[in-house]
Amino acid sequence: MIGTQRDLAGATAAGVLLALSAAPAAAAGMAPLAQYLIADRNAEVAMARSAAPPSVSGEATVMVLGAHGYETAVKGHNGFVCLVERSWTSPFDAAWFWNPQIRAPICYNAPAARSVLSYTKQRTGWALAGWSREKMLAAMKAAAARKVLAVPAPGAMSYMLSKEQRLTDAPGPWRPHMMFHVPLADAAAWGANRPGSPIMLDTDHAPGPEPESVYMMAATEWSDGTPAPAHQH
Repeated sequence: MIGTQRDLAGATAAGVLLALSAAPAAAAGMAPLAQYLIADRNAEVAMARSAAPPSVSGEATVMVLGAHGYETAVKGHNGFVCLVERSWTSPFDAAWFWNPQIRAPICYNAPAARSVLSYTKQRTGWALAGWSREKMLAAMKAAAARKVLAVPAPGAMSYMLSKEQRLTDAPGPWRPHMMFHVPLADAAAWGANRPGSPIMLDTDHAPGPEPESVYMMAATEWSDGTPAPAHQH
């Protein structure tokens, strides 16, 4: 599969993406697939690596999105896995769930790659198969009820420190941050969203059906070491 994608990235890439652009949306609300893909494979690798400091991402495995899902573009050796997530990994009630402009570079550490990364792969497979948001949500709820979804492994965390990230409909990047993936828990257990606490728990959207709580801690620098603005939307 990797070799095939490299071939497509060459002389035939433009023709393939043009054909995909002309295809009807795969599901209600979804844009043509080509709008979610990044034609330059190397650019996607670089964007994925920008999620974490080079000392981490430079030795990580990197995955890129192809027409049939995420594929390994670079094999790493430190346990981290970096990729650029798309809009369908957003909360199911997010207005931007199908926004093809969403780009979410993220680097998962080894425990997260073994567990919560499976949520992204599952959602991506469904999206590329043409499933609607409603069908995806129902299937994820059913899987959660059957307790067949992976629970975050102990120590699971991820970096999202990229200047290139666009996580919502709002223009520009959100603040750089780290995320800690834990089994479903009350925010009080972490002191999240309390006055003066640096720990955040997103309460703007209905929690997803996946069996995790995600706590976030803002960083003061982007992955390249430059200072981040004190107040980002």
